[in-house]
Amino acid sequence: MIVRIMGEGQVQVADGDLDLLNALDTELESAINTDDEPTFRSALHALLDKVRHVGKPLADDTLEPSELILPPADASIEEVREMLGDQGLIPG
Repeated sequence: MIVRIMGEGQVQVADGDLDLLNALDTELESAINTDDEPTFRSALHALLDKVRHVGKPLADDTLEPSELILPPADASIEEVREMLGDQGLIPG
């Protein structure tokens, strides 16, 4: 799966890593629903860090269609809330 982190570029994430990413996405969504800024910030950074860790960066001159687009690390709760779909940022 090709994932774009806004402002950073694209990475290839293996399907086997999606369950872990979905768990982190659930924590993020819960923090957004309760307007818990500290937990939101922690959950967003954990999700992005995990994507960076498990993802294999695509070359800068490569542009593939992104299956997922994640917000930048400095995104606000409102900005991420607007990006959420019915299944969070990462569809399960």
